[in-house]
Amino acid sequence: MLRKMGLLVMLLFVMLIYAAAASAAARTVLTPISVPASYATSGVLLEWTEADTANGNRFVNTGREILLVDNTGADTVTVTVSSVADPYGRTGDATKSVAAGTSAVFQMFPTAGWQQSDGYIYVDCTAVDDVNLAVIRLP
Repeated sequence: MLRKMGLLVMLLFVMLIYAAAASAAARTVLTPISVPASYATSGVLLEWTEADTANGNRFVNTGREILLVDNTGADTVTVTVSSVADPYGRTGDATKSVAAGTSAVFQMFPTAGWQQSDGYIYVDCTAVDDVNLAVIRLP
């Protein structure tokens, strides 16, 4: 009897953990656009994604990506790229204020110091409308 109750309690605990994980909002994924290689005969379209100010955004990192921000809104937006400790323990988020009607470019992000444990780069924008993000992957 005690064993069955123990199993039931464990099952309920696992269900609670699963429900909490499932309810946590996932960051919106930005799909990197690959730049054509040398001697390509055509370009590629730049595809913008609206910034997810509630949950944040993320993109897969290879170390060859550049983040673009386009603020077509009426207010300044603050964009933050979250860092992680590099092999020497250093951290320091990349933050930029992007004025209304302007755009910004962030550097390539090496895996050490920037890539989160899930392989993504995390991007957060302050809650304003009309902010779009794009990621370009260099060859």
